[in-house]
Amino acid sequence: MLARREHCAADLSRRLRDKGYDAALTVQVIERLLAERLLDDNRYIDNFIRSRTARGYGPLRIRMELRQLDLTGPPVEDAIAAYPDWQAAARAARLKKFGAKPPATAAGRAQQMRFLGYRGFTSAQVRGALGWDIDLGDVDDDL
Repeated sequence: MLARREHCAADLSRRLRDKGYDAALTVQVIERLLAERLLDDNRYIDNFIRSRTARGYGPLRIRMELRQLDLTGPPVEDAIAAYPDWQAAARAARLKKFGAKPPATAAGRAQQMRFLGYRGFTSAQVRGALGWDIDLGDVDDDL
C-alpha cells in the first residue's frame, strides 16, 4: 500500500483492519512503520495540503477533510498556518473557474463568493480574491 502513495497511520490501520488483518498485528506493523519513518503523519499532512491546494481548496475545507481522516491538533494547524499564501490560492481558484474578468453583477459576485466559500476559503480570503480590500480592523474570521 505504501508503494502506491503516502498514507497516514489511522488510514493505513483502518485499511488493514478492513482487509481482515488482526488488530494487534496491525498495531505492531503501524508502530514499526512509524519507527522506521516509512509512515509519517506530518509528511502525509504536508502532501495532503499541497495536493488539495493545487486543486483549488482552501484551509477550512482541507482542515475538515483531514479531520475526517482522524488527523487533528497541532500538526494540522501548524501545517495549515505554514502554507505561504492562502490569499493567492483563493485568487488562483477564482481565476481558474471564472477567468480574469471581474463579476459585473451582484448575482455574479454572489456566485463567486459561494464557490470560494464552498472550496473552503475564509471570508477574508474570498474578499481578497474578489479584489475587495476592506479593512475590518481586529476581526479575525479564520477558524
